[in-house]
Amino acid sequence: MSKQPPENWSSRIGVILAVTGSAVGLGNFLRFPGLAAKYDGGAFMIPYFVALLLLGLPLAWAEWSMGRYGGTRGFHSSPGIFRVLWKNPAAPYLGVLGLIVPVVIYMYYVFIESWCLGYAWNYLTGGLDLGRDPEAYKTFFGNYVGIGADASIFSNLLGAPLVFLVACIALNFILINRGLTRGIELFCLWAMPALAVCAVLVLVRVLTLGTPDPSKPELNVLNGLGQMWNLDAGNKTLWEQLANGKMWMEAAGQIFFSLSVGFGVIITYASYMRRNDDIALSSTTAVAGNEFFEVSLGGMITIPAAFVFLGAAGAVGGTFALGFNTLPLVFEHMPLGRVIGFLWFFLLFLAAITSSLSMLQPAIAFLQEGLGLNRGRAVALLCGVGSLGTLLIVWFSKDLAAMDTLDFWVGTFCIYVLACAQTFIFGWIFGTKRGLEELDRGADTRIPRLFAFVIKYISPVYLLIVFVAWAWQDVGSRLDDFTESAAVRWSLIFLVGVFALFLWWIRIAVKRWHAQEARS
Repeated sequence: MSKQPPENWSSRIGVILAVTGSAVGLGNFLRFPGLAAKYDGGAFMIPYFVALLLLGLPLAWAEWSMGRYGGTRGFHSSPGIFRVLWKNPAAPYLGVLGLIVPVVIYMYYVFIESWCLGYAWNYLTGGLDLGRDPEAYKTFFGNYVGIGADASIFSNLLGAPLVFLVACIALNFILINRGLTRGIELFCLWAMPALAVCAVLVLVRVLTLGTPDPSKPELNVLNGLGQMWNLDAGNKTLWEQLANGKMWMEAAGQIFFSLSVGFGVIITYASYMRRNDDIALSSTTAVAGNEFFEVSLGGMITIPAAFVFLGAAGAVGGTFALGFNTLPLVFEHMPLGRVIGFLWFFLLFLAAITSSLSMLQPAIAFLQEGLGLNRGRAVALLCGVGSLGTLLIVWFSKDLAAMDTLDFWVGTFCIYVLACAQTFIFGWIFGTKRGLEELDRGADTRIPRLFAFVIKYISPVYLLIVFVAWAWQDVGSRLDDFTESAAVRWSLIFLVGVFALFLWWIRIAVKRWHAQEARS
């Protein structure tokens, strides 16, 4: 077990804001509205809330329970916690997913984070005064992130994209080096309220737009809200829409991204809770807080704003197209558009950095307790590995091919695998009885007893059906890309190398833990 000085959260509000911050990110304000618009709003909300109740909330409770249980026994990383929960030699090696998933997602997430900071700066300084030509915003975004050609943003080493990227990397590692309470918790204590204030200001402006163009009375805020909530918003009947299997898969995937379940983050954060802290109410509050940011703020800002100026077609688009092409065009039509644009991208930056910070802590905890490094050395080592991955993604920037590859194999595939593993361990190895006892210890409110049945029987079946259906549709075509794209090949080679590195470290850690136990 770890010989490092023990760390704990200093307050309940601190841990709730930190866990909420880890979940609240770009997916809440960009990915969720895009999916809701793509699947005609109200119809999408049905599988979304079903996945929340049958997957998201039960998995969140399970991760909090397993994390606190492992933490009170001296472990704060997935390999160590899995080893405590499951007395099997393979257990710590299965925990590698709880390190790989957040670290690799951080590698490309910090790049997107830097776009948000750069766009906020450009709105503040007037660099995004591009008029009302949609192509101008597409061209600006393409040039900014290097979509046109590999390594194109390196043509100007002192240019804004690289400057903001370096600033974001430095800020992340400066904060993570300060530790749990003086770094992550302290930052989230002011960043999350600031994010909420920015979001509410933007929401108020959107909801007071009324009918901007009197010649098009149908393009008003109420109809914009209807795009998200009305069950008959599309051309198909509700039952025809619900028969779309892909919508159910994407709704489940959004819940994973939204709540950070299956990331290896919550289980690490929960391990720093004290033995008699209330994790039942804290976990439920964190989930509720994330849903408020996603549904009440993210959905009600993005879709109505795009609808009232651009119509139903304008509210539909991929995550990046909607956030970095469509919305800047909307702000150009909007009174006080530059101010709203700055607030919007600054809140995206705050949401992104509270998430990226959480992605670093699981690996930091492992390097400390597994390899015996102090926090400074662990941060320096992870900074080196993480920066290499970010360099790969920035180098293979054409069509964002490297980012897309890592996002598919780690940000989707590995998350499903880790979620399945955690559900199996909690329901069938650790046991729902012990899990509920852990959740009840120190709790002001008890988790419903039905949770034990759901997490043991319903969640695994739901996960496997969604995972198999998704893999059947998408994995084969992705494997074909390996022979056709250098970016895909190098990304997968790098990913295999990262896996090998972490497995080697886990092997060292297991030997070290055995030696510590033998001495004690």
